Amino acid sequence: MLQQFGFTQYESQVYQSLVTSDQPLDATGVVKGSGVPRAKVYEVLHRLAEKGMILESTVEKKRLYSALPVESAIEKLKADFEANVQQLREAKSKQTITDDRVWTLKDNQSIQSLMKGMLDGAEQSVILSGWSDDLSSYLPLLEKKYNDGIDVKIHVIGELSTVIPDVSTLLPDTQHGTLERSRILIIDQQEMLFAGIEDTVWQAIRTRSKPLVKFFTEFFYHDVALTEITRKYKDMVMEDKAVRDVLLNLRY
Repeated sequence: MLQQFGFTQYESQVYQSLVTSDQPLDATGVVKGSGVPRAKVYEVLHRLAEKGMILESTVEKKRLYSALPVESAIEKLKADFEANVQQLREAKSKQTITDDRVWTLKDNQSIQSLMKGMLDGAEQSVILSGWSDDLSSYLPLLEKKYNDGIDVKIHVIGELSTVIPDVSTLLPDTQHGTLERSRILIIDQQEMLFAGIEDTVWQAIRTRSKPLVKFFTEFFYHDVALTEITRKYKDMVMEDKAVRDVLLNLRY
């Protein structure tokens, strides 16, 4: 049975000889009772002592050995097993490595499907930026997440009707001819996707890289801040040619 707990055959034989003896044994007695070769017995006794399975004493210059009582040994093995299980759990947790690679994806339908999958897996927060006619297809899922208590923040270009309160709306100026379509999605502050149109084709990057997640989160809040400042001080901003030209040159 001890071998089921990682003990060697010799260790099992030595422990059995000691636990079934009515008195402590010296090395010679252990050899006779266990059948372990004399050349190996001291090594085996040392290992059992290190594992806490036997007691040692020196009487009149003779080294004597006695087994840890069976019930005590059982408790020890149970405690060791539980400790090993906990170490295994901790090792699994420590070895969980974040995939910080940047993945690319093409095709609008594939990108939209991936975004819906990411949204469906959100457990804490959603940050989403895009055009109103583009984001409308995600509204049922977004509103469900919001109703489930998940923090949902949206920055939208164009009008978007939704029950979600935290929505920043940018209404493009008629002179803003370079504004291009894009999407930003950040899930649980851990994973992000950015999609844009390049040569008339939708392309996206997806990553869990912390620096990139942080960068695009800041990018989102900069857009929100710029939108609110422009909305509140539009007349003043548009009268300043230098500021107006910068705003009208923004691509996203």
